[in-house]
Amino acid sequence: MTASQIHTVAVVGGTGPQGRGLAYRLTRGGHDVVLGSRDADRATAAADELAERLTERLTGAGSITGAANADACAKAEIVLLAVPYDGHDALVEQLREPLAGKIVISCVNPLGFDQHGPFGLDVAAGSAAEAAAALLPESVVVGAFHHLSAVTLITDDELHEDVLVCADDRDAAEVVAGLAEAVTGRHGVYAGRLRLARQLEPLTAVLISVNKVHKIHSGIHVTGLPRPA
Repeated sequence: MTASQIHTVAVVGGTGPQGRGLAYRLTRGGHDVVLGSRDADRATAAADELAERLTERLTGAGSITGAANADACAKAEIVLLAVPYDGHDALVEQLREPLAGKIVISCVNPLGFDQHGPFGLDVAAGSAAEAAAALLPESVVVGAFHHLSAVTLITDDELHEDVLVCADDRDAAEVVAGLAEAVTGRHGVYAGRLRLARQLEPLTAVLISVNKVHKIHSGIHVTGLPRPA
């Protein structure tokens, strides 16, 4: 696979705000998307809603359908995990077989909230992405898409954020960096090995705090990088 190819991507957690937003952007960018949910009917209803929205706005979009999580994973070559951290390990373990041999993207952010606001949770494996990698020895896990606002993803507004990508497999990282172009219009930025998900995931808590204080939808932009002409 190369970064420029059109892919079939399953979004597990595709009926939640982050999953729906990423699915919308990926489909809008020409990829074929399968929304996954524990409830197949709910996934299909969400996919139909997004498909109608896309039809009204533009031509050239990919297809979008819905299915139960395991079926969605089986239909795709790349799978995006956009699920809450609570129950993450059990769900990933259940999907081990249909995820075998595939690129699995984790955008899971293990966060807690108290009276002082959001904070990163301690994760025994180091990060949700590393936990997924340990549970999926036959898959290639990549961390990406942690810092994008669900509110802006579901719009047609131009995005200016950079998607930071961490992985131990550089080829897989490049495929995911290519997918980022469909989401933000910018090639993803390779940040380093998968262990850096330990820093990227809780950084989301900082962005949420910034959003609350300044009443914005903040993101991350990396300066100083060479950009295509």
